[in-house]
Amino acid sequence: MMYENSKCIINGKIILQDEVIENKVLIFHEKIVDILDKERFEKQGLSEKMNEIIDAGGKYVSPGFIDVHIHGSGGKDTMDGEISDLKIISETIAKNGVTAFLPTTMTMKREKIYKAMDAVRLAMKENINGAKVLGIHMEGPFVSEKYRGAQKKDYILKPDFEFIKNYVDIIKIITMAPEEDFEFNFIKTVKNNSDIVLSMGHTNSDYETAKEAVRVGISHATHMFNAMTPLHHRNPGVVGAVLKSNVSFELIADTIHIHPDIFQILLNAKGKDKMILITDSMRAGCMEDGEWELGGQKVIVANNSARLTDGTLAGSILTLNKAILNILKYTNLKIYEAVALASLNPAKLIKIDDRKGSIKIGKDADLVIFDENLKVNLSVSEGKIIYRK
Repeated sequence: MMYENSKCIINGKIILQDEVIENKVLIFHEKIVDILDKERFEKQGLSEKMNEIIDAGGKYVSPGFIDVHIHGSGGKDTMDGEISDLKIISETIAKNGVTAFLPTTMTMKREKIYKAMDAVRLAMKENINGAKVLGIHMEGPFVSEKYRGAQKKDYILKPDFEFIKNYVDIIKIITMAPEEDFEFNFIKTVKNNSDIVLSMGHTNSDYETAKEAVRVGISHATHMFNAMTPLHHRNPGVVGAVLKSNVSFELIADTIHIHPDIFQILLNAKGKDKMILITDSMRAGCMEDGEWELGGQKVIVANNSARLTDGTLAGSILTLNKAILNILKYTNLKIYEAVALASLNPAKLIKIDDRKGSIKIGKDADLVIFDENLKVNLSVSEGKIIYRK
């Protein structure tokens, strides 16, 4: 019988792709097994067959969130290069409803980047007690010096396929400055040899170069507006190239990196299917204010922001549930549309939407229970409870 050894969630408002449904029972093991009418569930006496009955108490039941750009949290950073650090990040972000993520590297010494990627490779195979490690977002070292932001200048390199060739199986996204890629050779090679998503970011590209890079193979933009050439009506820049083309883009919706009214402007210009919420969180995420470190540089965390000593924004301390809350507050999106920006859209970006990103029978049981303020009560990754309040 398909319901044996399953868990179920009752009394929840279940967030599907296009609607929110009530008076249903969501049954799951590693996968989502069924969504039944409450009466039918009771009539068939299915409660006796359940390993556990979770009462959502009228709260929302949502697809798990997927963070495709996160450096660290809970005091640890991907660049620390140990699987134990990734485990702490994974367990910390599970408290915010994240059930899967891409640990994100930075512009540092080659050996440090490789060490971090080796740790990610190990973590992908392990049964971690938190959010699932899906692969790597490699941010740098192929970036622009001018728009490096908090990326360290000394370690910036020209795009080079040799640098990544032993890791193409686990790299899911590469953030790069297309203007640094001579004749777009790197873009072409990556496109011909892998499924890696190429994203423009930390880039000083002009509009024409960015437009051509999109034609050749760039399909995404890293933290839209931040660390890229801005929109000017006579020189549209990278921002203009993103707005005109059909590339998707990340957004740090913390109201610090981006003015909150820009959220709706972007939705109007690009539509809700192209926006992907990320945190770009650094190690001070979910920790107290004070002095921290990012990419070998001192970072001051205060007033909800993280900055280098010269005032440059150095990643964020945003959580993904808070990003969704900000979107709900400042745009006209409905709850199921806002949730998709942090679940289905990132799943589509890295081509795992056949199994993750929405609540559907047969998909992975990646689930979150949260209240109307997006405070998380429970997180489930592939059927395993990874956080309980």
